[in-house]
Amino acid sequence: MRKEDIEYYLREKLIRLRTPDSSTIKTLIDSAGEKAKAAKMLQVDENTATLIFLGLYESMRQLGDAKWWQIGYEALSHEPSMRILQESNITEKTKLAKLDMFRRIRNDSNYRGQKITVAEAKEILEVWESCSHEIIEELKKKLIAPP
Repeated sequence: MRKEDIEYYLREKLIRLRTPDSSTIKTLIDSAGEKAKAAKMLQVDENTATLIFLGLYESMRQLGDAKWWQIGYEALSHEPSMRILQESNITEKTKLAKLDMFRRIRNDSNYRGQKITVAEAKEILEVWESCSHEIIEELKKKLIAPP
């Protein structure tokens, strides 16, 4: 994450300083995996699209939160959580450009009652399947050993 971006997020109170915490990072990784596993158990259709989308979105956000904790910050908004994921050094990095769009879809659903489509649920599922494993491995490699 660029220094200017971190300064902006701090100034706008979208993140705050924290001590890197392996326990919190591990909990976020585990929780993201559990939510995604539950979302993936459902068949994607008009009745489940919103539930699947929101579960996978929340899983991605938690991975972003874990990345912030690793560098000594806590995200206080979804925007920096999704933004930091876009800097992940993974094979399918270009797919992470969709994360901000997913954030807007989630906001439209949660705050304006917009229905999430089957296509949108399939799209976030495809990004999760393509990207999450490498992001999780990247996070686990950088876990700090507890004192």
